[in-house]
Amino acid sequence: MTWTPERIELVKNLWQEGLTTSAIARKVGVSKNAVVGKVHRLGLPGRESPIRHKPSKVVGMAKGAVCHWPLGEPGADGFGFCGKPAAPGKPYCAEHCDAAYIRAPRREKAADAA
Repeated sequence: MTWTPERIELVKNLWQEGLTTSAIARKVGVSKNAVVGKVHRLGLPGRESPIRHKPSKVVGMAKGAVCHWPLGEPGADGFGFCGKPAAPGKPYCAEHCDAAYIRAPRREKAADAA
């Protein structure tokens, strides 16, 4: 495959139109990686990803001293975090600390064999 002036111009135009690198590759007849490389070598301006993520109704990890215990499945509707006040020095509230941290049983000190 040769980068003809026509192909280069087509890449520039399609890039300006906002097509994905995959879509440009299909129209030009090259691989997606060839398009990425050519765009980079041409010094075309960067742009935001054309991939649109589903907006989340859930705020990400809450800031500050609140419980970060996940509720539900990530990516599912209704996923979120507990949000109750966190135990001092912990990322979870007292209830979720009980679930997250299991204390090891205390070892009995061996009696002196004197």
